[in-house]
Amino acid sequence: MTTPNPSPGPLQQLKGAMDTVLVVDVFVVIAGAIWFATAVALHSQHVEAPLALFQRLWEPLFTPAIGLLMGAALLSGLLGWWQRRGQR
Repeated sequence: MTTPNPSPGPLQQLKGAMDTVLVVDVFVVIAGAIWFATAVALHSQHVEAPLALFQRLWEPLFTPAIGLLMGAALLSGLLGWWQRRGQR
């Protein structure tokens, strides 16, 4: 007979929520990169609207998304280093 899994603690729930946010963030950054490449290609064909919209969304959307992704990568590396350091 198996015992039911206990419900995850608050830290596990927080980690799960943060992981979900970071996965969404990665897709936002990838979509932004694809959009930018497409907008630049269209700009060379004198279609200006996609690049203009990208430029308007750069500060409020893409800059924080890239910053969050970079911060999470640095924090992950730092925590990994800290855990390896503690195992010695």
